[in-house]
Formats: sequence, C-alpha cells, structure tokens
Amino acid sequence: MRGTWQIRLSLRLITISLLLLNAHFAHAIPAFARKYGLPCSACHEAWPKLNTFGQNFRDNGYQLGNDKDSPVYQQPAYFPITFRVTPAWQRDSIQKKAVDSTPGDRTSGLVEKEVTTSGFNFSGVDVVSAGTLYRNISFMVQPFLSTGGTSFAQAFVRFDNLLQSPWLNVKFGKFELDTLISQQRVLTLDSIGGTYQNYFFTPSGDNNVFAGIGANPFGVELMGHSSNSYTRYSLALLGSSNGPAGIPASQSVNWYGTVDQGFDVKRLGTQRVGAFAYLGQSPTYYQTANGGVIPGTGSGTRSFYRAGAYGLWYLGKFDISTFYEHGSDNVFLGNATPSNQPSKLPVGAAGPTWNGGFVEAHYTYKPQLILISKYELVRMSRQANPNIAHNLGNLNQWTIGYRWYPFMSTRAGLAWVQEYSRINNIAAAPLSGTDDLHSSYLMGFDFDF
Repeated sequence: MRGTWQIRLSLRLITISLLLLNAHFAHAIPAFARKYGLPCSACHEAWPKLNTFGQNFRDNGYQLGNDKDSPVYQQPAYFPITFRVTPAWQRDSIQKKAVDSTPGDRTSGLVEKEVTTSGFNFSGVDVVSAGTLYRNISFMVQPFLSTGGTSFAQAFVRFDNLLQSPWLNVKFGKFELDTLISQQRVLTLDSIGGTYQNYFFTPSGDNNVFAGIGANPFGVELMGHSSNSYTRYSLALLGSSNGPAGIPASQSVNWYGTVDQGFDVKRLGTQRVGAFAYLGQSPTYYQTANGGVIPGTGSGTRSFYRAGAYGLWYLGKFDISTFYEHGSDNVFLGNATPSNQPSKLPVGAAGPTWNGGFVEAHYTYKPQLILISKYELVRMSRQANPNIAHNLGNLNQWTIGYRWYPFMSTRAGLAWVQEYSRINNIAAAPLSGTDDLHSSYLMGFDFDF
C-alpha cells in the first residue's frame, strides 16, 4: 500500500516540476523603464517584487496615462522585450531516496540512501514581451526556453478601462492568477525555496488535475481597481488544464475570485489584506481507445476548492508577507478512484482536507541589498484513505538568503543571490515511511536586459 502511494506522490512531484518550468521566472520588464525613462526602482521594492506604484502600473495595463502609452507614438527602434537568465552554482541533497543497493543492478533491491548533486547550471532563458498594442489594449507573451524545449508561461491580451472605468478590465488567454503574493515574483530561486509549497500542494495519492493557484491557467478574467489600486478585485472563469498548453482535461470550468484592500499607516507604509477562493471540478476518469486515454475527454468530474487570506505588512525597512490556505478535494479525487466505480473506494474513505500557510520576511538594509527569510508549513487535517499515515503530506520548509543589486538602471537589472532552503516532508521516505529531509543551496547571478 505504501509503495503505491509513494509512486503516486512521485508522479505528482514530477508533474509539479514540469509546471514550474512554466512559472519559474517573474515578468520584470526593463523595457518599461526604457520606454518611460524611469529607474527599475520606480516599480520595484526589490526587483522583481512590485511596490505600490508598480502594482498600479500593472493594474492600468502597463500604462502611465501619457502620450508614451500607445506604441504608435514610440520610436521605431523601441521594442518591448526582455531576456532573463540565472546562471548559478547549486547543491541539492535528498536524505532518503530509494536507490538500488548495488549501483547499476536493478535486481539488487532498493535501499534508502542520501543522494547529493551539485554543479553549475542555469534553468533556461525567460523571454518576456509585454506592453500596449494600442491605447487601453495591453498584452504579454512569455516563452521559456530550455534544453527540454519551449513552453509558454503567459500569453494574453487585455482590454483596459472599458467604459472609461478602471473597474472594468478584461483579460483573455493564459495568465497568472491575481494573487497578492505572486509566485511569478518570488525573490528566491533555489529548487525548494523558489516555490510557495502551498500554491501547488496536493495530498499524497490525490489525482486532481488542478495544479494549484501558483500555476498559470487558460481563461478569461474580469478585474477592477481604484485609481490608486488600494482597492482591487478579480473574478476569473478558467479551463480545466490549469498549466501546460494543450487540450483541457475536461469540459468543466473553474472559478477564481479575490479581493484585497490597501491602507496607509503613518510612518509604517501601505498595508494590504485580502482573501481568495478557487472553486473547481476535476475529472476522475477518461474515455479510452485500446486502453489509452483520449485527451480532453475527462468525465465523472468531482468538486474541490481552495480558500484563504493573505496580507502584506510594512514596518519601516521590514516587510512581512503572510498567507493562509484551506484546501479540500472530493473523496474520489483524493483516492484516485473513478466516480463510476464507487465500490473501489477503500473502507472509511473521505475527502482529504488540510491547512497551510507561510510567513516571509524581508529586510531592506538599503535599496541595493535585501535580506530574505521564509517559513512555510502544511498540515493534513483528514486523509483520503484511513489506511495511510495520518501525517503523510505534512511539511515544514525554511529559506534564508539575500539579493544584492550592484547597480540599478533603465537598461538592465543584475542581482547577486545566495540562498539556502530545507524542507522536511513528514512520513514521506519511500521505503521506511519516516521523515524525509531535502536541502538546496544556490548562489549565482540573476539578470535581465
């Protein structure tokens, strides 16, 4: 039984890794600084993290409301494109990995052993083109180039200020969900700390195709904001693929909604609080041909949801991001069982539920140096299958690091980064069922131009 769950967990981790290729890099655009003659610090607290002005610029469809907004008034040589690369040295260690007891001999039996890899690397090249097609019509196209091929993180068109109101903006295509704490703009880059675990979490053995609120789905979004972006809302109708390009898993649709509010506190800065909810359905079986799944034919959909709250808190040079999420999947999703075969559910089966969250703190020592720390956890409150460990899926993750910016200009950005992350996956060791510890260290340069 444990082997089956571990195989499913491994497949889920592989799927999430592929999705992260689509969502690894943030869309910081030096081309915007060049277009308007502004320093990158005008929009970023610490590139790529946005400040209040940058959030408002993004909400307005990459427009300042002057004669430079429309591309027809730009110099012909100007083109809004950015390349981002992160060459780095990285060391990753997995404490308990199942390996052949005799290397190269698959008949020798499996044992748990620490596996460590290290070396120079870069994950790929992020290409970002964004801006305006015309006044109040904006766009983004974001391909990611790697040795594994080309994928698209985002590709959308947005119609801004409909009826001359900032409260009516419509986006269509593949895009990041409107989350106050953005996975796309995360400041850490290593293989553990570069991901908000709660944004992609799925319980062990669960076959929900939903990739998490950190993935970039296909769909249409209605978004609005006040003139200074202190009050914001987003309501999105989304397809069931939620990540990789291609035919959706099924014909079901999902809903995502969020609201947030900013307010000033004297001598401390602008604080923000908000809440979100994702309501969806996921297929439990597919039509097949000769045993092979026919894409897009997902059937027997069952419900799931994610809901939570977040906050951005500023205390002078300190800022703290807080996040809470509650998740729940239907019993058929949680047990990877077709809904037309209820007899295959284990005795005592239930829909899995869990709670999670994180606290991320930044200290801006000076505009060119920011110190980073993060703690994240997930706790299962109910397992889908009562026969598996009650704490399987629980995790604790820590990250510490810094980003140093040698210069800031309108032409390019450069950051020297060092960071270290650890994650303890409770009861997840593949053979013993004990805790499994992963660690990752990264140092290198994060730059765009």
